[in-house]
Amino acid sequence: MQIRIVAVGQRITEWAQSAVSDYLSRFPRDFRVELREIRTEPRAGQTPARLMAAEAERILAAIEPDDFVVVLDEHGKDLTTMDLARHFSHWRADGETPVFVIGGPDGLAPEVKARANLTIRLSSMTLPHAFARVMLSEQIYRAWSILAGHPYHRA
Repeated sequence: MQIRIVAVGQRITEWAQSAVSDYLSRFPRDFRVELREIRTEPRAGQTPARLMAAEAERILAAIEPDDFVVVLDEHGKDLTTMDLARHFSHWRADGETPVFVIGGPDGLAPEVKARANLTIRLSSMTLPHAFARVMLSEQIYRAWSILAGHPYHRA
């Protein structure tokens, strides 16, 4: 199975980068997770709508027509870890490539949200961008561990 995380922002703190790299390095070869960083639009004199539109072009270019797009948004559906694992099981059985999209500081443009097959949230609270990457990477790893019968998930 192949999974992609498409995240706006190319510079995150060292601790977060280290944590994301650690989780992404744990997967076996048949369950590959790739992080694609999308360049943040320079803010100088631009409106949030223009910033999101420019980032949306780059986000949508990183998504293939057949990808199953999962947008992370504060208004998205709450999933348990077991729910996420069930989604992975279905995606794997259907041969789908899930692509998780994390927006930039201003959020995601409407055209990116419209492309979503599923919209979820990691928390009811607003999370810093770097922490969202870490939390998503950990939850993908945890969902894999559930499906693989690995002892990482003990609930």
